[in-house]
Amino acid sequence: MKKLIILLLLGGVILITCSKPVQKIKNFNIAVIPKGTTHEFWKSIHAGAVKASQEFAIEGIEVSINWKGPLREDDREQQIQVVEGFLSQNINGIVLAPLDSRALVRPVEEATRAGIPTVIFDSGLESENIVSFVATDNFKGGVLAADRLGELLGGKGKVLLLRYQEGSASTEQREAGFLQELKSKSPAVGVISADQYAGPTRETAYRASQNLLNRFANQIQGVFTPNESSTAGMMLALQDVNKLGKVVFIGFDSSQSFIDAMKNKQLQGLVLQDPINMGYMGVKTMVSHLQGRKVEKRIDTGVYLITPENMDEPRSHELLHPPFEKYLK
Repeated sequence: MKKLIILLLLGGVILITCSKPVQKIKNFNIAVIPKGTTHEFWKSIHAGAVKASQEFAIEGIEVSINWKGPLREDDREQQIQVVEGFLSQNINGIVLAPLDSRALVRPVEEATRAGIPTVIFDSGLESENIVSFVATDNFKGGVLAADRLGELLGGKGKVLLLRYQEGSASTEQREAGFLQELKSKSPAVGVISADQYAGPTRETAYRASQNLLNRFANQIQGVFTPNESSTAGMMLALQDVNKLGKVVFIGFDSSQSFIDAMKNKQLQGLVLQDPINMGYMGVKTMVSHLQGRKVEKRIDTGVYLITPENMDEPRSHELLHPPFEKYLK
């Protein structure tokens, strides 16, 4: 009888212990690390991260966004230092756009060993030790650019591809999509240069564009550039040689100068991402993971082709004018 009473008492303890409600964590400290901090694209990413934190606040969950990145988009060492610096700052998770698909592997894996998970966004990382990859379908973005260029050229002519930067997985995918689709759908369109790089800034892109146009300006009928800075640099260089508006020019990402150029028929298309959604989903995904929820390994945040013909449609207008100021007050 005594044994039975003891067993019953132990069982009661076990039942009481098992029925104790799970405590949900209410505070998260998230580091969001972009490739750079100067372009409007990254400001929109920041806005999306803040938007997510504001929504969590309504639910009673405090998510602190620690925004820090290198000034230049070629400063791999500085970005590595930013990641490593956060490891000692009581961070719960890292949301990172790696400047280089290989160079950032080591610091990310160090973070994983330290118990700090990483969500990768915008550009891929050659590591399995990540929570999720939140990004545009960049290959599809290049395909959209090639289809638009081929259509406007009537399937023939000569074009330039000014690449962005070696090691940038996102733009490498755009460039690959562009070249593959052009070869497949418009085989009579010749790519007379596809091995030059714009570099990390508008200034380096401008110089690279000048060098290309000095050689090929009188031969080309079309140009594709795969990101904001390369598009800006090429636009200035085309203007210098009186070719802006006289060749088919497809760019990537948005700025007010690009919008004005498209209105003036100097840009015939822009492939756009949804950077606010990318920053938003990066933070949402990280917090869901930290709460113990299952998250998708790959989250596609969308890619769109904007042209002079559809640029005034509501969705196009929203993508061309991302309201980042609304969240970064």
